[in-house]
Amino acid sequence: GGPHYARAVGNAVGANPLPIMIPCHRIVAHDASLGGFSGGLPMKRKLLFLEGTLPQLLRG
Repeated sequence: GGPHYARAVGNAVGANPLPIMIPCHRIVAHDASLGGFSGGLPMKRKLLFLEGTLPQLLRG
């Protein structure tokens, strides 16, 4: 996507009423940091870890 789409994605996932059913926790920042999550960053990290998708930079 284009560089201006990031804001639209952020707005859409920020308004997600079902953050576990609609997997917005899989969205990470361009630098592989976690970004944000309505359920809190510890929960986002745990979900990504359980799925085996936690970015390599954040493991350890």
